[in-house]
Amino acid sequence: CVTRLEGNPVCSEVRDTYCSNKKNSIHIMLIAVTVPVALVSLLALMCIIRKLCWKGKSDHEDYAMYEEETSLHVDIRRFMYAELKLITNDFQSIIGKGGFGIVYHGMLENGDEVAVKVLMETSITESTDFLPEVQTLSKVHHKNLVNLKGYCQNKKCLALIYDFMQRGNLQQLIRGGDDYSLNWEQRLHIALDAAQGLEYLHESCTPSIVHRDVKTPNILLDKNLVGIISDFGLSRAFNDAHTHISTVAAGTLGYLDPEYHATFQLTVKTDVYSFGIVLLEIITGQPPVLMEPQTFHLPNWVRHKIAMGNIHDIVDKRLLDQYNASSLQSVVDLAMSCVENAAIDRPTMTEVVSRLKEWLPAVSSEKQPDSSSTRRTNSTDAEIRRQFQLAIFGVSNEENSFQSGYTDGMSELIPLSGR
Repeated sequence: CVTRLEGNPVCSEVRDTYCSNKKNSIHIMLIAVTVPVALVSLLALMCIIRKLCWKGKSDHEDYAMYEEETSLHVDIRRFMYAELKLITNDFQSIIGKGGFGIVYHGMLENGDEVAVKVLMETSITESTDFLPEVQTLSKVHHKNLVNLKGYCQNKKCLALIYDFMQRGNLQQLIRGGDDYSLNWEQRLHIALDAAQGLEYLHESCTPSIVHRDVKTPNILLDKNLVGIISDFGLSRAFNDAHTHISTVAAGTLGYLDPEYHATFQLTVKTDVYSFGIVLLEIITGQPPVLMEPQTFHLPNWVRHKIAMGNIHDIVDKRLLDQYNASSLQSVVDLAMSCVENAAIDRPTMTEVVSRLKEWLPAVSSEKQPDSSSTRRTNSTDAEIRRQFQLAIFGVSNEENSFQSGYTDGMSELIPLSGR
């Protein structure tokens, strides 16, 4: 027989109890999940709103507090971050980029143009070049050394504020194409300017200062084509009691003193070697390392050409008929003496300055082409202005076609490991 349970009051009660318990469990589970999620979401929303509301104030307090705690005690103006935003129009006009960060064009309250070199989001302890550059440039004053107007130092921004150099840097002018051509006399005057700046560092500063990164991108040019040495991030000072200091070799490929590289002993002759490379670039218009048709270091390329019997083959083709053989030979000999492998065989910067001053009057009396008859010609003004507009005002996408020279070729910087 079949036992039927339908209608049985006992079974009915069991079923109802089971269904009721199941529904209650679902409700409890939904509440247990929904309430925490809602609370967490509400808390997150409150945090976001709080952060947005207080961001401006906290950033301002953060900058102000850090700026107050880390003063360098140097006799130059210290800019607040808010001031940098104002003078650069909120960092809108980029005039250069490098591994260090970005260089912006700016305008001070009195109308002076400045270049603002910014190392964004870099802590003080991580930046090994910033503090030496500020401390060095705050103490040196010479017509052929860049003028540091001020600095900004806080938790989130390191910046240097320089005079703006309208003509960019020497590398741009000697390797920028025919429109950038400098005549022979102009080139020698710029070489003399750079030599005088280095002589001041070596002979007139106490203690003596070695720049350590002399190169054409670090020789800036003002509106009159006066050469001005910049970028002292690698500079080192040492007392007269020492003939050298031991330090890990650093510099730029092609300009690095081979003796310094081998011995890690830094002397003022390290700068002399680098200046010799610069002088060869001025003569030849070639980079410090030639890659085609085969790789040549510039001094070796010059030796090779001269050994083939014609010194005129090394001269920049844009200098045709702008020099005589005697002045060319003298300058080439000086450059090659600066790049001797042994530091003891190189001249001092004082000797270099003396020789250049001796030759320049004779060069000035030589007949120059009509288009470049004076030292500080305006023949390149139109092209310079065009390139300036490209970089400052963004007329073209060629953002880096006119980097101000403050970019200092950081992408080429080659720190070499110690022993």
